[in-house]
Amino acid sequence: MGRATAGSARRSRRGSAAASSPAGGSRRGRGKKADGSPAGPGAQAEPPGPGPFNLGAQSRRWAAFQERHRLSCEEAARLLLDAYEYKGLVKHTGGCHCGAVRFEVWASADLHVFNCNCSICTKKQNRHFIVPASRFKLLKGADNLTTYTFNTHRAQHTFCKTCGVQSFYTPRSNPDGYGIAPHCLDDGTVQTIVTEDINGKEWEKAVKEHKTIRDMSKP
Repeated sequence: MGRATAGSARRSRRGSAAASSPAGGSRRGRGKKADGSPAGPGAQAEPPGPGPFNLGAQSRRWAAFQERHRLSCEEAARLLLDAYEYKGLVKHTGGCHCGAVRFEVWASADLHVFNCNCSICTKKQNRHFIVPASRFKLLKGADNLTTYTFNTHRAQHTFCKTCGVQSFYTPRSNPDGYGIAPHCLDDGTVQTIVTEDINGKEWEKAVKEHKTIRDMSKP
């Protein structure tokens, strides 16, 4: 992947601009293996809880908030944490064609998408935008994913075993993040897409010269 040349950025519009307030309600937990460790891409180990905490003067306000929105304590905390940590971002949802793989990802409504011309990206038209791992959550389908690697084996090309669609993967340029296929997102949350051409045929040179691509998986 490399630096875009003049005129390589193309702007398109997709879907409608969405109001980006984090959604309430419960979310599915990540899958775990028999030993309690997380299973599949996007799964992370759950840290130990902080234990009981004192809300002080905010106790009544907190209880009223939960009752008004019909949320459990965990759901209310998640809602407010998401609103704080992901301020200015939109929660996109998406998945594969058959529906076996589903995910959510926090990113801008205005997406910066890479169009790489390396051998595999060309064959599967792997246009993608990059996010930190902390902003991606696999909702279901960990057991329905399989992975293809080649060459350095750093890029993890994950795709659905049933329909064959790659809706996300782990890019070689950002092994600590995820590359998300914008065409696999559900309608309604993407406002604009800017596409940057990347010279993946000279991958090492291109990534070295690019000023920002390595930082896109940093929180």
